[in-house]
Amino acid sequence: MQVQGLLLLLVLILLAATAEAGKNKKEKAKKDGSECEDWRWGPCVPNSKDCGLGYREGTCKDESKKLKCKIPCNWKKKFGADCKYKFESWGGCSAQTGVKTRSGILKKALYNAQCEEIVYVTKPCSSKIKSKSKAKKGKGKD
Repeated sequence: MQVQGLLLLLVLILLAATAEAGKNKKEKAKKDGSECEDWRWGPCVPNSKDCGLGYREGTCKDESKKLKCKIPCNWKKKFGADCKYKFESWGGCSAQTGVKTRSGILKKALYNAQCEEIVYVTKPCSSKIKSKSKAKKGKGKD
């Protein structure tokens, strides 16, 4: 009977501690000094070159903030790193232009970014014909 009571007391202490920790996180979020809710964020500006770590500036009324951000180094798209698209499969190769095309529909615009609803991307047609992988050497031979 004492063991059950001790376990119940332990569970209650853990619940109280986690509830208090949750309150502290909410208080920290409010302690940044801003009560403004209508923030307007600019694009992510890399610290050097055209990718990597950087920052974005935000304004709300007469306040301004800088947030850390990151542009992936494989990002070379004209429609911006803050616009996320769902792309369909690549179309067939055009014999006239030598490129494949596919379209993407806007899935999410981060930080109030101005994004196009539909984008089109192209890539050169592959001149190589992919073949199935050959059996590994040494396997199956006696």
